Amino acid sequence: MIYWQLFMAFFVSNILGYGGGPASIPLIQKEVVDRYGWLTVNEFSEMLAIGNALPGPIATKMAGFIGYQEAGILGAFVSLLATIAPSVILLVVLLRILYKYKDSPNVKKMTNFIRPVIAVLLGVMAYDFFASSYVDSGVWQTLFLIITSFVLMERLRVHPAIVIVGALAYGAIFLA
Repeated sequence: MIYWQLFMAFFVSNILGYGGGPASIPLIQKEVVDRYGWLTVNEFSEMLAIGNALPGPIATKMAGFIGYQEAGILGAFVSLLATIAPSVILLVVLLRILYKYKDSPNVKKMTNFIRPVIAVLLGVMAYDFFASSYVDSGVWQTLFLIITSFVLMERLRVHPAIVIVGALAYGAIFLA
């Protein structure tokens, strides 16, 4: 019975939580705290804080932790499966439809309209990162990191992962 409850709690939360983690967190809290009582509000907020400090999607980390806490390794597996199942199902269905109509002029037009939207969203995200960096680190540190990163990646062809690790080390040493 616990495995079914774990599956339903995370499946419902993630199928209704369109938009990823920020949208599904309140739904997960409703299921985990209010409906099943697996965690208190305080425990949930602590788990959320720790989960946000770790890399990767927050919903999967929460599902793995709660599933393991409630039913061991199998519980963690069931919870993770329920978390990723809505995305996998939707992806398979949408890819089949897209593949079926891939040569349609309307689909090609649609993808051409999506590209500028993605570019604008990435630009807004970059601006937000710049503004946050400017406030936290100052203009000179921010400009130094932007110019150095650009030169390393575009001129010297250094892999972005190495540039990121270098920026983290720089921040740990000089901005701590």
